[in-house]
Amino acid sequence: MRIILSGGGTGGHIYPALTIADTIQKLYPEAEIRFVGTTHGLEKDLVPRAGYPIDFIDVQGFKRSLSPDTFRSVFKLFTGLRDAKRLLDDYRPHLVIGTGGYVCGPIVFLAALKGIPACVQEQNALPGVTNKILSRFVNRIFLGYKEADKYFTGKARKVFTGNPVRQEILNHKREEGIQCFRLDPDKKTILIVGGSLGAASINKAAFLLEQNLSGRDDVQVLHATGKNNYEAYAKQMKEAGGFQSNIHVSPYLYDMPLALAAADLAVFRAGAIGLAELTAKGIPSILVPFPFATANHQEFNARALEAEGAAQVILDKDLTGEALLEKVERLLVDKAELRQMKEAAKKAGRPQAAMEIAKQAVALIRER
Repeated sequence: MRIILSGGGTGGHIYPALTIADTIQKLYPEAEIRFVGTTHGLEKDLVPRAGYPIDFIDVQGFKRSLSPDTFRSVFKLFTGLRDAKRLLDDYRPHLVIGTGGYVCGPIVFLAALKGIPACVQEQNALPGVTNKILSRFVNRIFLGYKEADKYFTGKARKVFTGNPVRQEILNHKREEGIQCFRLDPDKKTILIVGGSLGAASINKAAFLLEQNLSGRDDVQVLHATGKNNYEAYAKQMKEAGGFQSNIHVSPYLYDMPLALAAADLAVFRAGAIGLAELTAKGIPSILVPFPFATANHQEFNARALEAEGAAQVILDKDLTGEALLEKVERLLVDKAELRQMKEAAKKAGRPQAAMEIAKQAVALIRER
């Protein structure tokens, strides 16, 4: 059983593909899995590190406005289709799965035209352009959010599975996270993360929050500023006289699964996979969508979770230390509201998404 997975550019497309690949490999050890990506996306490093072979095609995305670069993108599209045809002819896969990003366009499109079972996994509440185009050709679309259903008008069967979550996220207990970061098990833990690179607006608001929570005996903070922001943040803390031991600030959290295990409340951006991990663990959240995400898709993700009662949203333009402090303080005082958000997050979580996707995708081979 030969399977190709393709998704690239950002971790938001690559990590779901890797999680699906790991799940297929676990369920069907005989499966041979290869990835298709580009040399200028994160997949060139992440996929080999995960132990999978990867082939590269020469393609680039289209900008949303007409420019001289559009002609280059058109040329690259044809070279990408040529490369994809060669890979399909050489490898002869039984199944092709795309997880988004322009790189999966040529390989998934040609596979569908050749009659090879093909499907896409859409992470966001507002789908990407590539997946919307591919929906007219593939057999299945696996939806991370049910709100995305209305944007797909193609022939593909749409299945709401939720987004795939790494098994290591699900495995850890709260006491393991508390022990890893040397936290107090009797205090509520607030996890603040602005993405792998950090977020200046979240850090700015978090500073006032942490000033007010410093020394409290009922709450503790675990905050990753992002590597590029840490020195400035540490200097700001020093100038303010430092924070007490219940405030833990670091450049980066290398043990994110354990950090999530310890968290009682999270302050996050609204990337699809981050939210899938929060809900799989039943963690209520205050979400600050990244305002420059393509087509503002992070706000769509955040609003979907807000509608479920699992999150509260502060737009980046409205984010201040006072606004964040007010929401956090209210949730610390109103334990019933925090508990209701936790239950809503748990209800919204889809921890078995990867298993559902793997089984249904492989079933397409048998149906054929």
